[in-house]
Amino acid sequence: MKFLDMLLNDPIVIYSFGGLAILLGIGAFYVYYFLKNINENN
Repeated sequence: MKFLDMLLNDPIVIYSFGGLAILLGIGAFYVYYFLKNINENN
């Protein structure tokens, strides 16, 4: 439990998870965008 408390209160961990969330969001957007454009061209 102490380890989990440390992770939740550490700003570096919070920024890392935020950065990963942004990267995953951008990746998901590009996958959706490319699949949508491929389906429209056929």
